Amino acid sequence: MIVAVTMNPSVDISYPLGRFKLDDVNRVETVRKTAGGKGLNVARVIAQMEEAVLATGVLGGTIGDYIVQELNKSTIPNDFLKIEKESRNCIAILHEGMQTEILESGPTLSKEEGTAFLGKFEGILANASLVTISGSLPKGLSTDFYYQMLEISRKKGIRVLVDSSGESLKQVLLQKEKPFAIKPNTAELSQLLGMEVRAGIIDLKQALHHGLFTGIEWIIVSMGSEGAFVRQGEDYYRVRIPKIEVVNPVGSGDATVAGLAVALNRNQTVETVLKAAMTTGMLNTMEAGTGFINMNKFKRYFNEVKVEKID
Repeated sequence: MIVAVTMNPSVDISYPLGRFKLDDVNRVETVRKTAGGKGLNVARVIAQMEEAVLATGVLGGTIGDYIVQELNKSTIPNDFLKIEKESRNCIAILHEGMQTEILESGPTLSKEEGTAFLGKFEGILANASLVTISGSLPKGLSTDFYYQMLEISRKKGIRVLVDSSGESLKQVLLQKEKPFAIKPNTAELSQLLGMEVRAGIIDLKQALHHGLFTGIEWIIVSMGSEGAFVRQGEDYYRVRIPKIEVVNPVGSGDATVAGLAVALNRNQTVETVLKAAMTTGMLNTMEAGTGFINMNKFKRYFNEVKVEKID
């Protein structure tokens, strides 16, 4: 079973508008509300791939109750630490080909609540084979909180895939024990290394050779419509994807993580792992909903992904 962790979930609310009028009334006819947060998108796609998954993290208030209801409707197993503080809303206003986001920061967790979650997490791992940790940490938790989760998982021999950014990811990478896989983009690589990382093969190979990444088995550098650059062990790969019609790119990175997690959990070949990850990412962009894929299209697009080993 894959455990998908979201420490700061949200209800994602989408407001499509023909034109966004500032300092005026904007009426929305169609509103989409989704149980959101990066890890919940990951869990949703894993479930659609018919792989066993459990969503976990921290939830609170009526918003937290709504998230659980939505996960239950989608028959996604879940086991969250419940707190009294209210979880958050995240609003996306879609207008004139642009997306304006209004993101609540979410609840501030106490040290005791953080400790309580780690205890719950350790218990959940009894039935886990792989863990994905996605998104930002809630306020109140130490920046090494993800590393604490990694240590608990490592002691049980469970592989961990981390998809985060900023200080919470850096704290994981600064430790001796590393996650099994990470999925940064070039901007996040640049932030981690304190230097501009360009999308060329030479620059990317040099960046991924940095000591910060020593000991990580899989590094998938997502490059949007250009596919990905990958270091697996000591080998490098360039992964290219076909041109597709993009409906909604939000959550495509999370869908990529889901495809990666499922293929790794099934112990598939390097080529199959990379093609599966790129395919689920593409399929998400082709759907209006965030964290949704059409598995009927999987085989077709899987076959169009090209994986080239780089010497």
